Amino acid sequence: MSRSPGTGAAILATLSHARYVISGNPVTAFAFMLLGLLLFCAVFGPWIVPFDPLASDTAATLKAPSLRHWFGTDALGRDVFSRVVAATRLDLAIAVFSVALVFAFGGLAGIAAGFFGGWTDRIVGRIADTIMAFPLFVLAMGIVAALGNTVTNIVIATAIINFPLYARVARTEASVRREAGFVMAARLSGNSELRIALTSILPNILPIMMVQMSLTMGYAILNAAGLSFIGLGVRPPMPEWGIMVAEGAGSIISGEWWLALFPGLALMLAVFCFNLIGDGLRDIVDPQRRT
Repeated sequence: MSRSPGTGAAILATLSHARYVISGNPVTAFAFMLLGLLLFCAVFGPWIVPFDPLASDTAATLKAPSLRHWFGTDALGRDVFSRVVAATRLDLAIAVFSVALVFAFGGLAGIAAGFFGGWTDRIVGRIADTIMAFPLFVLAMGIVAALGNTVTNIVIATAIINFPLYARVARTEASVRREAGFVMAARLSGNSELRIALTSILPNILPIMMVQMSLTMGYAILNAAGLSFIGLGVRPPMPEWGIMVAEGAGSIISGEWWLALFPGLALMLAVFCFNLIGDGLRDIVDPQRRT
């Protein structure tokens, strides 16, 4: 099936507007460049690092940063630079899958609550209120402790604690638009309520949801690193930023500052990147901001 001319023109218009937004805002351009670097490290990291991130070398333990080991080595002689780069894939994967999961359940549940109302709204609201009654990080700790500290369970716990945020944002946006003119026109055209919710309401709230997803990506990375820092996240010797910060925190006093500094910087830059990208995505995907 060939692509319609209208679809191709819309894609070209979106790409042209994205180039305009990125080129006109240096902060957004920097954020997307940083995102590209993170994605490059996540995809190609295991093949471009100079050392095996899991291989130990007892003859090179706790070496300071040098030309051979850019970020130094840890207590087992493992290259810190290789471990920081290799950890990018795991941390980004946790963030992507948790955000995709919470968008699929929280976002769609919020749309249903705001569009249909009634008992659907009450059920979704009570679920969100129940989750919000707990300190969210403590709730994530409890879920991972109960299910086991695996990557899958970290993704599930991160998605659960973000459910209220997505559900409430989607519910608010859907309730505002359920009586809009384009929705009434879709009803008069004979579309079912479910079809209207998925083809008319969902596309119109995607801009605000994409901004929320970008911000939640940073929080998901922080949540995974926090769980690993306290011993409830990814298990050693798997390279992960939170584990590396935890392992290096006790060595700062003795002078091995590089063990916690570099994974901490990587964690900070990743969160900073996704926070900055949120505004840029809003400007790119929101039709009301186009000229």
